[in-house]
Amino acid sequence: MGDYADLPGARTWYETEGVGDPLVLLHGGFCTNDTWGTLRAGMAAVCHLFLPERRAHGHTPDVAGPLSYQDMADDTVAFLETVVGEPAHLVGWSDGGVVALLVAIARPDLVREAVVIGANFRPSSECFVKPAMLDAMTPDSADLAFFREMYAAVAPEGAGHWPVVAAKVTDMWRTQPTLTTGDLARIEAPTLVMAGDDDMMTLEHTTALYRAIPGSQLAVVPGASHLVPLEKPALVDRLIMDHLAQGETETMLPIRRAQASTAA
Repeated sequence: MGDYADLPGARTWYETEGVGDPLVLLHGGFCTNDTWGTLRAGMAAVCHLFLPERRAHGHTPDVAGPLSYQDMADDTVAFLETVVGEPAHLVGWSDGGVVALLVAIARPDLVREAVVIGANFRPSSECFVKPAMLDAMTPDSADLAFFREMYAAVAPEGAGHWPVVAAKVTDMWRTQPTLTTGDLARIEAPTLVMAGDDDMMTLEHTTALYRAIPGSQLAVVPGASHLVPLEKPALVDRLIMDHLAQGETETMLPIRRAQASTAA
């Protein structure tokens, strides 16, 4: 079921399904809710899903001026407060993962647990395996054909607005986000950091993200790329559901977590 929420920053399209604890799915850049694919059905069996499409994505219209992760995070906070109405689990993929990190930092009261998939906390030049790939992402390029068609099918402004949105998103990736490890250390929600073993983000950057978030967990999915939720949906679903259900992590031979516990 889909509807619009008139949030302060953007009139936002969202969908809901399922019953149980609230779980907000935050899609990736250039994407729509459809990219969650088969994960939706499994999650909806145990959670009440909320799927907002961010400004300039999917059914949600573009806004004047550049795009920023901070504005998208502010939209998500407003969505949590006005539509969800209570703290929720956040699962963010790629750009959605960046948004989830920002929300968890700014509003820990609204985030129960977090999962960030293929996310970065620094600009593309500092974390992408191939930063030059952005130069090839022109609006009419073959690299963006899948996203271009997805946008054209549902965008309120129509297919002709695609070049504007494509430029805004790639411009954002060049300069944002600009989080520090100190910012990430403020995250209180139990967090699972996930990536494919051949992700767009370097494994070193993903590991730095994991190490910076107190008490976080790390899952590197073998034989997977940045599109790991589409490539390994059953495994990704199990990792997410296990994380949301397990509560505090206890292992038989803790090292990193034992050091953190001693420091606290």
